[in-house]
Amino acid sequence: MSTPVDDPLSRERSHLSSSRSALRAMREDVEALDITDVTANWVNAEVLARQIEERIKALADLSDTPLFFGRLDYLHAPGAEQAEGADGERFYIGRRHVHDHDGDPMVIDWRAPVSQPFYRASKKDPMDVALRRRFGYTRGDITAYEDEHLSDPAEAARTSKLLQQEIERPRVGPMRDIVATIQPEQDEIVRSGLSGTVCVQGGPGTGKTAVGLHRVAYLLYAHRERLARTGTLVIGPNRSFLNYIEQVLPALGELTVRQATVDDLVAHVEIKGTDDATAAVVKGDARLAQVLRRALYSHVTMPTEPVVVVRGSRRWRIPAYELEELVRELLDRDIRYGAAREALPQRIAHAVLVQMERSGEAPDDRVQDAVARNSAVKAAVKAVWPAVDPAKLVLRLLSDAEFLAVHAEGILDEDEQKAILRAKPARSVKSAKWSAADAVLIDEATDLIQRTHSLGHVVLDEAQDLSPMQYRAVGRRCTTGSATVLGDLAQGTTPWATRGWQEALTHLGKPEALVEELTAGFRVPTDVITYASRLLPHIAPGLTPVMSIRENPGHFEVRPVAGPKDVVEACRELLRHEGSTGLIAADARVPELAEALEQAGIPYLGPGEETTADTRLTLVPASLAKGLEYDYVVLDEPRAVVDGEPDERTGLRRLYVTLTRAVSGLTVTHTAPLPTQLAA
Repeated sequence: MSTPVDDPLSRERSHLSSSRSALRAMREDVEALDITDVTANWVNAEVLARQIEERIKALADLSDTPLFFGRLDYLHAPGAEQAEGADGERFYIGRRHVHDHDGDPMVIDWRAPVSQPFYRASKKDPMDVALRRRFGYTRGDITAYEDEHLSDPAEAARTSKLLQQEIERPRVGPMRDIVATIQPEQDEIVRSGLSGTVCVQGGPGTGKTAVGLHRVAYLLYAHRERLARTGTLVIGPNRSFLNYIEQVLPALGELTVRQATVDDLVAHVEIKGTDDATAAVVKGDARLAQVLRRALYSHVTMPTEPVVVVRGSRRWRIPAYELEELVRELLDRDIRYGAAREALPQRIAHAVLVQMERSGEAPDDRVQDAVARNSAVKAAVKAVWPAVDPAKLVLRLLSDAEFLAVHAEGILDEDEQKAILRAKPARSVKSAKWSAADAVLIDEATDLIQRTHSLGHVVLDEAQDLSPMQYRAVGRRCTTGSATVLGDLAQGTTPWATRGWQEALTHLGKPEALVEELTAGFRVPTDVITYASRLLPHIAPGLTPVMSIRENPGHFEVRPVAGPKDVVEACRELLRHEGSTGLIAADARVPELAEALEQAGIPYLGPGEETTADTRLTLVPASLAKGLEYDYVVLDEPRAVVDGEPDERTGLRRLYVTLTRAVSGLTVTHTAPLPTQLAA
């Protein structure tokens, strides 16, 4: 029996087909633009051509990605504050705006004000929505729909099956957007204003990373012109994590957001060395900023000789005491070292011009500039306020015990100074084996000399692992902008991990930031998060445990094994399910497990590599597991994960991270006894 043409599902499929055609026409219109006669010069032509190219990319139709995922039917026309809408008008909510050839909307961008009730309307507050419809998709085609009659008092509130299925849908490949499943508490954070900084504390599976990325997409929609000028940046903990999330913003039509790690931001020197935990903690301490400042400004010396400027037959003399006044004035203004150094010759030149005017001359700005470039003035500035290379400054601090002792007095004790001093001083900046913490110190010194460029908005993910000095490095990139800080105190796995968000936000330069907590778990199954939460009293006392809202408790098993072959068999079992599988193990055990997988003929990938239908297993060192998710996880040898860290607390936090990477099921395999903290 054939389906009637007026069947609701057929009508929705027809609208999808028409919307795809309209999007294709929008793209073709842009591709057909001729800019030959509208650009004044080649620079304008290049800029316009690049903008057109980005617009064409943004209008790409991703065949496996639903063009719209929901529909809103309003009871009445929205009020004056919302121009869109009319009695009985319906809106299809999707990832981007699509209009027909007359300019009428066929799909409304999820970020538009009229779309907000799709995420926030409820039976208690229907927001004038009569019906909310969700769509189910299979490979880009509508296969189901589900209606909520929000304004009908006779219909009881219920959990959306399609919403639950979308949350639990198996995942192959990189992280995808959650635009169809954003919850009210998440939407509130996503749509918070550009001017304020927001810190999101969220346990595993609460969607904090997705919230941060969707907030960027929303801010670019609401403040596109401003952010186009000032720029946006997403900072992740490592390259694997960035590879994992890199497709989320392009899927939402946003192509201009830069992504980087903290190491990328401070890449002034090549990293060739490492620090032990003690040295890294001291170098990451915010007190080092004060030590660096002292060391830098120790190069400024008060003049003892006058400056004599010869112009023609006249000699103009600025006495030493007057030069000292100029230097002290610049020091009191507390401007950047380099800016003050550039200002000093102009100040000296101005003092010369004052003398010229008193003698009856009438010098102008050109004369002042000429005096500022005079060799005597240049020599005086070089002697009083010399140029300083930031890398050389840091190298001297870390190599010269006496220099460090002078400038760290009253800030670092003797043991702390010894911890960061190099055992063997490097000959030069290029030959030095710089560590990641050293690069952050060089970035701090660079900013003391010359102000760092500030962006409009920065998203900082997995922030709990940053040192105070790293927070300062990120904060320098948004001094005039705002930030979204994402993290989980329970997942801090560095010796300098964040103890509290208020302290971290102060180092970031955003002490007034609003701290929000997400406690509803959408990704991690109930049985898995309950098991992992046994560690919370030991790693983050007082932190609210995540409560999974998943109806499906998920697969969970703790399995004693004899060796790697049994671990491989556990992977083979999970690979029979649809979706991705991650084998997570202590870093030291990865080579042995890799060999076992190869002997068993099971192909596998490294973290950050994109899974395919043929290769769905990823072998993940525990140190790189943070932020990643897999449908199914085999966690190998929890005791080895704990023992692989410098101390037990950090090890237990690493274990908490690895236990919470599963979306549908977790198998814990172990030969050694489990950590006692996992006991019931």
